[in-house]
Amino acid sequence: MTPARMGGLHARVDAVWKLESAKIVAALTRMVHDVGLAEELAQDALVAALEQWPDEGVPANPGAWLTAVAKRRAVDHLRREGRAERAHAEIAHADESDGESAGAGGDTGDDETDVLRLMFLSCHPVLRTEGRLALTLRLLGGLDVAEIARAFLVDDATISRRIADAKRTLAEAGAEFAMPGRDELAARLSSVLEVVYLVFNEGYAATSGQALVRTDLCGQALRLGHRLAALAPSEPEVHGLVALMELQASRSAARTGPGGEPIPLHEQDRGRWDPVHVRRGFTSMLRARDLGGTPGIYVLQAAVAVCHAQARRPEDTDWTAIAALYDRLAALLPTPVVALNRAVAVARARGPEAGLALADALRDDPRLRDYHLLPGVRADLLGRLGRHDEARREYARAAALTRNDAERAYLDARAADPGGTTTAPTVDDRAAAFLDGLEPPARRAYGQTLRRLARGLGGTTPLDAVTGDEVSRVLVTTWGGAAAATWNRHRAAVRSFAAWLDRPDLAEGLERRDPDRVPAPPLDPTRVAALCDDPAVPVRERALWSLLHESGAPVRAVLALDVDELDRDDRCAGAVTWRARTARLLDVLLEGRTRGPVFLADRRPGPARTPATADRCPDTGRTRLSYERAEYLFTRATGRDATLRLLRPRR
Repeated sequence: MTPARMGGLHARVDAVWKLESAKIVAALTRMVHDVGLAEELAQDALVAALEQWPDEGVPANPGAWLTAVAKRRAVDHLRREGRAERAHAEIAHADESDGESAGAGGDTGDDETDVLRLMFLSCHPVLRTEGRLALTLRLLGGLDVAEIARAFLVDDATISRRIADAKRTLAEAGAEFAMPGRDELAARLSSVLEVVYLVFNEGYAATSGQALVRTDLCGQALRLGHRLAALAPSEPEVHGLVALMELQASRSAARTGPGGEPIPLHEQDRGRWDPVHVRRGFTSMLRARDLGGTPGIYVLQAAVAVCHAQARRPEDTDWTAIAALYDRLAALLPTPVVALNRAVAVARARGPEAGLALADALRDDPRLRDYHLLPGVRADLLGRLGRHDEARREYARAAALTRNDAERAYLDARAADPGGTTTAPTVDDRAAAFLDGLEPPARRAYGQTLRRLARGLGGTTPLDAVTGDEVSRVLVTTWGGAAAATWNRHRAAVRSFAAWLDRPDLAEGLERRDPDRVPAPPLDPTRVAALCDDPAVPVRERALWSLLHESGAPVRAVLALDVDELDRDDRCAGAVTWRARTARLLDVLLEGRTRGPVFLADRRPGPARTPATADRCPDTGRTRLSYERAEYLFTRATGRDATLRLLRPRR
């Protein structure tokens, strides 16, 4: 298969997965009663599709094919666990449901009920709020880790940890795959509503990729919202959320131009707003109001959407009423994103100066450090005030931060100099030139700092326009809360860059910090021995911990070892040496293996990940164990009071 056809196949598999993953995981959870295992089995089916479809062709009903394969994997698992009688029953059920799915396109009422059960399981009270949201978006929204991280304004590693912790907590608590009783429903509904709206938002304004709108996610969120409204008809917030999503969905066709570029709300052709969605939104809003009570966050946001929908022309919009609604919303939901939306409304109601003052107050909030809409809003307000040079720089910052191709092209166009005469070197230009002159180790060390600095300043911003205050703001917002050593490392990189530019003023406001804590002592050897000799711990972890302790080598150096690098007779691999306990554990771990990474992940990578050839075992297809996963496993085993670095004995 040609690379172009393979790329098309991957795109089709990804599209099918976005539509079907929630139903597949829900069906598997009903079978195996373990949401973490269910997702792993579903991912195995996805990998099987990527392996078989290039040779066999895409089946007529890809969703049913994935479901059937995943259920067979579940049955195999039940057999291995010794639950043969249950496995035979599941085979019959799987065969029946596969036939029904193939004939009906895989969209049955039972599927939707299972999806709702899965949603309430993901929002179980035993989970922390952030874990509920991340897990539900992963399982039901089909979002990958990066998309969820973008929605929460945190890094990818944080979301990975939240998802893993949530799965483990559900398994340890024995949470049931069932709808909550009437008494539990209200308590768990708020988390479910928040998740549904986050799924809708990711579809309505995609954080990454080429398209601005992902209709599959919007449609799924609307379906779940209507099912929730039927389930809880006396809850105003449920109807408020449905109204909000319907009214926002009504604008979908008008939000992009012929080339896919975004069109701001005040420039949209309102004749293209879908009247069916508008009517449904008004109906749901009336239901919410008829139920009475104090308006919650979704009813208030829906009221804002109603104000927009009632205005036939942009100039007819009642911005004073919208600003008042945002005042009430900010009191209920004091988040930086709500505050930014309030700044936009205030700017329309009271003038751009008032809105810019509110937006400027958010510039130092670390939660908005990667949020492209903050510089985007500031750019619009600066332009309305006639401060066009500043506006162009803010558009450049917004373009550097967004991960959506359509938005980036739009923002780049707004950032371009209308006269086309700007030839001054940009932040990107000078940072690239500086890094090119460094040796590889220094280039890697400084690269992270300067890439983040360029994103915060706007890569296409002329360097002459950058001030020390702006550099300081980016570093403080990004690493202000980090440990002293981390802050000093990034500060040193910026100082070196400023000296190379002969612009010492860029680093004048960056003070060095004194270390704020004494390094923790290494673990007691007796405790290490107990961990490494515990038969309840998998041999991979025990071999890794023992090797780190006996060799004293850095964690990343040990994880980078390959099987063919080991001299198992002399117990060494270059400068890494070990003793008898590690040798015994490595013999068990590597039995039958002669190549590939020594320490492997638990399973093969999904289709969204393309690891380097050197990091993949050619025999098993599994990838090298990551530092983050290894650290998580160790901290979990030690009660979260130790890290892998503490295994190294002090020299």
